[in-house]
Amino acid sequence: MTTVQLTWEQAIAWRLPRQHLLARAPREAMLEVVGDICGLHAQLMSSAELALWARVENLEPDAVPKALWTDRTLVKMWAMRGTLHLLPSAEFGFWQGALSTYRHYLLPVWFRAFGITREELEQLVTAVAKALDNRLLTRDELADEVARLTGSNKDGERLRQNWGVFLKPPSFRGDLCFAPISGQKVRFTHPATWINHSEHADPSTAMRAVTRHYLGSNGPATREDFARWWGMSPAPAGRAIAALGTEVVQVEIEGTKAYALAEHVSDMQRAPEGRSVRLLPAFDQYVVGAWRGCEQQLPGPYRDRIYRPAAWISPVLLINGRMDGVWRHERKGRRLLVSIEPFVQIPKWAKEAAEREAERLASFTGGALELAWSF
Repeated sequence: MTTVQLTWEQAIAWRLPRQHLLARAPREAMLEVVGDICGLHAQLMSSAELALWARVENLEPDAVPKALWTDRTLVKMWAMRGTLHLLPSAEFGFWQGALSTYRHYLLPVWFRAFGITREELEQLVTAVAKALDNRLLTRDELADEVARLTGSNKDGERLRQNWGVFLKPPSFRGDLCFAPISGQKVRFTHPATWINHSEHADPSTAMRAVTRHYLGSNGPATREDFARWWGMSPAPAGRAIAALGTEVVQVEIEGTKAYALAEHVSDMQRAPEGRSVRLLPAFDQYVVGAWRGCEQQLPGPYRDRIYRPAAWISPVLLINGRMDGVWRHERKGRRLLVSIEPFVQIPKWAKEAAEREAERLASFTGGALELAWSF
């Protein structure tokens, strides 16, 4: 069978509407958007909110916290790559089923690195699940309760460590999610206590669903792309893609072999280019997904301006799906200071569209816009 040939322009043109970056979705479709783009990266909560703002028309400023803590239609948890994400509560079952396939924290090297045995880890995870059943606990409260349940003060100290190293395994297993803060303190609870969701999906079925979701918004993609996004090595990533069988086909993007869902290939071949300008926040899903092929989406050697040390990903000026600059914003009193720095000269229409986006951002955040360009 002849491999379908695609250009990067076609791939980018197809991804834009799949990521809701060509036209904003209606406000009532907010949860569908979160699902379509495989969740909101939430290491910075403000970035999660702005990632949704960039894709949803007339998003209310309190929409994300309301969905998380009042309606409980979003759930915050450690997910792909061990990073914090907001995911639709209705999809919790298959996301957790897929996350249950994580094995990196069950390898001898992990146990040695963090000074714990497998038996001790299993004891700690079991105690976390029990402690959080029908309760909302701060980290210190959870640490104290787990220490009481296991009879080990060391378990309590482990849970107090930064970066949530020992909180991630319970999250991967579906025994921990975030609850509303208490004062300035983060709280946790058990998902069964907090959200209505379907039963945990069979892991293999769940991984197929996640792979399908990923290719549906980030395709065409290589197995290395999928591996990096999910947090695994290329070989199992390739097996996960192959598990979709005839649902997936191999394509070639200007010499790079990649995979796409078969149902999408014809649309990719005729994807029309459309005008679109967005101010994407730090850690936006579109930029995360573009990491390996980013040179084809940049106007020059600017990769290091976006993909920074310590896994930091800069806010991006996106023009027609290309990362043509960076930007930043800062709230000072009633003012919202926005600075945009294109990497290259941009057309007048794109500059005007970016200014409208900045005005939209000021309206969303409730600040008086002060916009500066750095050429």
